Amino acid sequence: MNEATTLPAPATPARPSFASIYMGLALALARRSTCARLQVGCVITSTDWRKVFGVGYNGGATGQENACESLEPGLCGHIHAELNAIVNCDAPHGTPKIVLCTNMPCPMCCKLIVNMRDVVRVIFANEYRAPEGAATLRRAGIELFLFDRETERLLEIVAPRPIHGASEPSP
Repeated sequence: MNEATTLPAPATPARPSFASIYMGLALALARRSTCARLQVGCVITSTDWRKVFGVGYNGGATGQENACESLEPGLCGHIHAELNAIVNCDAPHGTPKIVLCTNMPCPMCCKLIVNMRDVVRVIFANEYRAPEGAATLRRAGIELFLFDRETERLLEIVAPRPIHGASEPSP
């Protein structure tokens, strides 16, 4: 009679988190950007990480000129990655969502994220020159996390953090 033997479980490398996987997708999307100054990617997912609802990167309108109109920050004329992802988002109303961006969304994109409704968390990998949008997200009850690419950990942002060399926003 054969005896059953228990085999040891195979050694498995550390599995990447879903936040890491989707941030990788956002970083890959950013490479499609035609902006000369800053390439940004954005992914909108379900909160259980099972579905991608929309993706975007910054660039010109579909089928139109892709060159920057200006190299001055804020005046390049491109549609932001977050707005492109929102336009492409096919989540039904009432579906909770997570937004992952390569960069902290600008103040206007933070307002658009709030108006998209049902966003519970925003995760970004790089700071943005104007951190004022963080307060808009927090007032709407949206969690804000910095994705540490080195450790692949999420670091919660509980207060606006001044960017080195930027002036403090007035109260």
